[in-house]
Amino acid sequence: MRYFACTLLGLLLGSPAFGQDDAGVIKSIYDETLTNSPAYENLRYLTKKVGHRLAGSTGAAAAVEYTRQLMAGYGFDTVYLQPVMVPRWVRGGEEQLRMVSAHTGTVELAVTALGNSVGTGKTGIAARVVEVQNFDELKALGKKKVEGKIVFFNRPFDYTKINTFRAYGGAVNQRGSGAIEAAKLGAVAVVVRSMASQVDDVPHTGSLHYQEGIKKIPGVAVSTRDADLLSATLQADPELKVFIRTTSYMAGMEPSYNVIGQLTGSEKPDEYIVIGGHLDSWDVGEGAHDDGGGCMQAIEVLRTFKALGLRPKHSLRAVMFMNEENGLKGGKEYARVALAKNEKHILAIESDRGVFTPRGFTVGNAALLTKIKGWAPLFAPYEIYEFIPGGGGADIGPLKNQNTKMIGFLPDSHRYFTLHHTANDVFENVDKRELEMGAATITALVYLLDKYGVNE
Repeated sequence: MRYFACTLLGLLLGSPAFGQDDAGVIKSIYDETLTNSPAYENLRYLTKKVGHRLAGSTGAAAAVEYTRQLMAGYGFDTVYLQPVMVPRWVRGGEEQLRMVSAHTGTVELAVTALGNSVGTGKTGIAARVVEVQNFDELKALGKKKVEGKIVFFNRPFDYTKINTFRAYGGAVNQRGSGAIEAAKLGAVAVVVRSMASQVDDVPHTGSLHYQEGIKKIPGVAVSTRDADLLSATLQADPELKVFIRTTSYMAGMEPSYNVIGQLTGSEKPDEYIVIGGHLDSWDVGEGAHDDGGGCMQAIEVLRTFKALGLRPKHSLRAVMFMNEENGLKGGKEYARVALAKNEKHILAIESDRGVFTPRGFTVGNAALLTKIKGWAPLFAPYEIYEFIPGGGGADIGPLKNQNTKMIGFLPDSHRYFTLHHTANDVFENVDKRELEMGAATITALVYLLDKYGVNE
């Protein structure tokens, strides 16, 4: 029934939306990827041999060289490194978060320092706690009730949101800006409920930000189950104290690279279609879903074109962006260089939502979305049905100011925020077929957009 509906939709949107041979080419793309793709084993090497890849680290440097060699080995027309300076944040030693209460005694909580955070110092910080759900509640408390205390931001995901990225968007500002808002009122540290879509014992890291002129205070994330415990204990004992100890610090700027592979277009070599993911990852896991898998999918698009003898009209670039997690320096530098060289980027596609079962794409341009919906019958046999308004991704975002059209790869979202920014984001939690299906789906869309263009 869904296949019939998609076919009817294609007819209603105008015919012909595609040529008779396109279904055959797309089938060959899926067949090649599902039978011959090395993407899963490439991801195994990246995660198990290279490991985590925090920007500025030795792991990030090894990942740059690995992906450069990988694309060069596939014989792409051009493979090169684009220099970029990135911040190097160091997590430091053991992290501690401990409740001290007359009701419960001393209780250790599952914790991780937030990226970019300053440390507490070796002696740690102990203070009373104030709990808030949002910045309005924090401001209502005022400086008198916040100064000298630890602010506990405890706003959970909205579990009624079917798309978990919308739930994430509704909660993440407390992690990103909580330290700024708390410091304005004299707080000495912040504890943030992990950005997770379920209640468990796993803390999620992620970046916090500081503001010039506002004191930098430490920030940590507590697991969702321990966030509930902390909240309940605080209600029972308003005099509750929390002890935090972290030794993280910012070690300055380090040289690094975006890694770029290109197939040069046969008809419009000076017009570029970018397919990208970010090569860096947090240091608590292996960055398998976030975003090693997205990088391998981007490379796989170009490999599949070569394997099938598909000569693109436009130049296709697979870009491994550096420093998405705690600075976005790679995406900004790529856009800066593109502008300086007057390169015409007609389209950018990003895979940075995990590599679970593919559902479709988010498209940032209304006319392009209508065009892609006309190809729905071509995707229906592969159970790809969702073509919806939306954006592209953080790394390709800086290209938007250059009139580049934006598309985001859209996989199933339900499991992503059980792994995102945690020690569980490892190779073992990637399914081979899901990774390959996603790569084939992106390749099929690139084939159509390259053939028919991105304009009306």
